[in-house]
Amino acid sequence: MLRYLPYLVALALAIYCVIDVLRSDERTRRGLPTPLWLALVVLVPLVGPVTWLVLRRGGDGAGPARRRPTRPVAPDDDPEFLRRLDQERRRRERGSGGPADGAEADDAAGGDPTPT
Repeated sequence: MLRYLPYLVALALAIYCVIDVLRSDERTRRGLPTPLWLALVVLVPLVGPVTWLVLRRGGDGAGPARRRPTRPVAPDDDPEFLRRLDQERRRRERGSGGPADGAEADDAAGGDPTPT
């Protein structure tokens, strides 16, 4: 049974690469037409699929590489939001003469206003 394992791995790799080529866009295919990639993946065992995987995941960012988000993901990650929140809290404190008890300060800072 183990003697068939390399063939099964090569077949699974080829099937994965065929599906990946069919779902890819032109930029990912690096200018080569889809039928040419399919022929390379199917007709040249191991070398074709490995070539596709290496070139698809290449360093120019053409593949689905995970990129850092350009904008903050959550409001508490956004320095501009935190700055505006702090300014609003200071404005409230100035307007009311300061927090009467800790509840308003906790509420403005996002804390739980209920006593514990």
